[in-house]
Amino acid sequence: MGKKEIISRIEELKKKRNAVILVHNYQLPEVQDIADFLGDSLELSIKASKVDADVIVFCGVYFMAETAKILSPEKKVIIPDKNATCPMAMMIAEDDLRNLRKEYKDSVFVAYVNTRAWTKALVDICCTSANATKVVNSIEENRKIVFIPDKYLGDYAMRKTGRDMILWNGYCPTHVLITEKDIMDKKNKFKDAVVMCHPECTPPVIDISDEVLSTSGMVKFAKESKEKVFIVGTEVGLNHRLKKENPEKIFIPATERAICPNMKRITLEKVLWALEDLKYEVEISEDIRRKAFNSVKRMTEIV
Repeated sequence: MGKKEIISRIEELKKKRNAVILVHNYQLPEVQDIADFLGDSLELSIKASKVDADVIVFCGVYFMAETAKILSPEKKVIIPDKNATCPMAMMIAEDDLRNLRKEYKDSVFVAYVNTRAWTKALVDICCTSANATKVVNSIEENRKIVFIPDKYLGDYAMRKTGRDMILWNGYCPTHVLITEKDIMDKKNKFKDAVVMCHPECTPPVIDISDEVLSTSGMVKFAKESKEKVFIVGTEVGLNHRLKKENPEKIFIPATERAICPNMKRITLEKVLWALEDLKYEVEISEDIRRKAFNSVKRMTEIV
C-alpha cells in the first residue's frame, strides 16, 4: 500500500471510529501532516478533551497518551506504538518518589508534566516547560520545593524565580546532545540568527540563547518575530512545522544529533493499524487518574 492509499484509509477510519489524531511537534513529518491537532503534549490533551470524539490516537510518547486519558477518561485513547516511551519520564521510579516524600514530608512536590500518570498522582502540582516559573512562584515562600524529574528545567525555574529547590537527577537525553559548542558554531556561521532553545537544554546552552521557549512558544515566537533566520535548540522534528508555517524564514537545527528515537517510532502505517485494531489502548486506574487529574488541575488554575 502506497503513502496516498495509507492516508486515504486513515481518513476513512477516522470517520468510521469518530477519531481525532493528535500529533506532537517532534513526530515524523508525514505523521505531522495528517494531524487534526499538532502541538505539545498538554496543549494536545486539553484540545482533545474539548472535541466530540470517541477515539483519540496520540502520536507521541506514552506519558502524553496517559495525559490525554487523564483529561478524557470517557474516550478511548490509543498510542500506535506502546514502546514509544520517554527516557526522562522513566528516570524516577515509584519507590524513589515515595522515599523522597518521606524524606521531605513538608515540601511541595512539583512534577514536570513529562511524567507517567502514577508520578502525577504522587505529587502536589504539575508544570509545563512554558509555565514552570509561574508554578514555582505560586508556592508559598516558606515552603521547600522538590522538583522532578528534569534537573535542567528545574534549574532554569530556580534561576528565574530565585527559589532554592531540591532537584531530582533526571534529564532529557535528546536535549543534552545540544552543546554550547553547537550553538557557538552556528552563531559564528549565521551571525544574524536568533537562537531559540528549550528549557530542557543544559545551563550553558540556555545562557547563550536569545530565547528560552517551549515548543509551542517557539512556534509562536517564530511566527510573530520580524527576524528571518533562527537557530533551533530542540528536537529536530519541530523544524518541519516551523518551515511549513513560515516558508519565508530559515530554521537551522542547533545540531542534527538532537533526535528522539522514541518519538520517531510512530509511522503512518502504525497510525493506520491503530485505527484498524484500536491498539494499543491506554488504561489508567480511576484512583491514579483522579489524583493525577488533581495535580494537573491545580496547575491550570494557577496559570
